Amino acid sequence: QVQLVESGGGLVQAGGSLRLSCAASGRTFSNYAMGWFRQVPGKEREFVAQVWWSGTTDYSDPVKGRFTISRDNAKDTVYLRMNRLKPEDTAVYYCAVGVGRRATMRVDYWGQGTQVTVSS
Repeated sequence: QVQLVESGGGLVQAGGSLRLSCAASGRTFSNYAMGWFRQVPGKEREFVAQVWWSGTTDYSDPVKGRFTISRDNAKDTVYLRMNRLKPEDTAVYYCAVGVGRRATMRVDYWGQGTQVTVSS
């Protein structure tokens, strides 16, 4: 059974930082892209960032320059460092594993989601 276990969400003031982690297990993830999406109630889930097996990264425009995605292939774990957080970043953040596409992913596996709330 494939599982993506997320951690690191929480409440932070605007301008602060958080680091999300997602540990994948249950199969071999060689050559898969790993990334993050986020969703606000009533809106579509949107792509945030992804990192390929090689370490190449891709970010959506709203987070470029503020968020950094990375992965530890030996641990099948992906991280999202979020700096200079804004209230607009408030959302449920979902870890994703699948095939990378330009500015999105074809997602094969989803995490359960972790809440990030940024207060003004």
